[in-house]
Amino acid sequence: MLSRVGETLYWVSRYIERAENIARLINVNNLLMMDLPKGVCTGWEPLIDIIGVRKNYQENHTDFSDQHALKYLLVGRDNSSSILNSISSARESARTIRDVMPRDVWEAINSLYYYVKDNQNEGLTKRGRFNYLKEIIEAAHQIFGALDATINHDQGYIFIRFGSLIERADMTSRILDIRSATLITNEEEVKPYENIQWISLLRSLSAYQMYRQEMGVRVQRSDVIEFVMLSKVFPRSILFCMNELKTLIQQLPNSADIIKSIDKATGELASDDVRALKNGLLHDFIDEIQINLADIHNGLAETYFLK
Repeated sequence: MLSRVGETLYWVSRYIERAENIARLINVNNLLMMDLPKGVCTGWEPLIDIIGVRKNYQENHTDFSDQHALKYLLVGRDNSSSILNSISSARESARTIRDVMPRDVWEAINSLYYYVKDNQNEGLTKRGRFNYLKEIIEAAHQIFGALDATINHDQGYIFIRFGSLIERADMTSRILDIRSATLITNEEEVKPYENIQWISLLRSLSAYQMYRQEMGVRVQRSDVIEFVMLSKVFPRSILFCMNELKTLIQQLPNSADIIKSIDKATGELASDDVRALKNGLLHDFIDEIQINLADIHNGLAETYFLK
């Protein structure tokens, strides 16, 4: 397989995964704002932090109001990670490899792009926002399902899966980092509505039902952190993604250095009692996870793409 094709498949997958994650984040945050009394919820500012674009956002906006933040997250032309720009990037990348992309998948990506672009006003209204985001999430699931069912499970498929998993692990770490910053308290402090916000964190990852199956009905800080980081069976946990990345990369030649990077990241995940991490310690721990994910991405690019 040409390195150009492998890299393009990798980025198509990352862009689609990113758009779906952001759509889910917006939807859950919207529901959280309805559940909490006025003045309690942190609004849209945490979402800007989660996708790491605060500096860019503040260059053109003076507040984090619904009008400004939502447009920036959904269709902001000046936000490379907006849903519209992510889908547009996936579409342009997929267009260049239509000879290896199943036709149904290309048509689904193309249709999703035009849906996001042509119906953006619906997403900016309270009445139409939920259905608009639901369509994006379901379309992303359809694209990944079609890829799994119709593309050859060869090296190209490995790059597709690798892209979606590394993007997913990165987003999970970001959500846990930013959301937990305002939730973790001293044992003697019990903030009102804290339970609702931890549930919101789980729902941001579509993890609430699976959490209850594995960890029990009660939602509490230490259990949530452990589940999101270390579950071996939940497909959005960081450890699950790391294990899958290793399984995938072992099938490719010249992967020894990447495997070492994955083993290093996995070892660090297991080395600390994540249940006990609080405040700045959790933030520092997640910073290391994100550095490790960047190292894995760079190793993949240097080995297979930069040819």
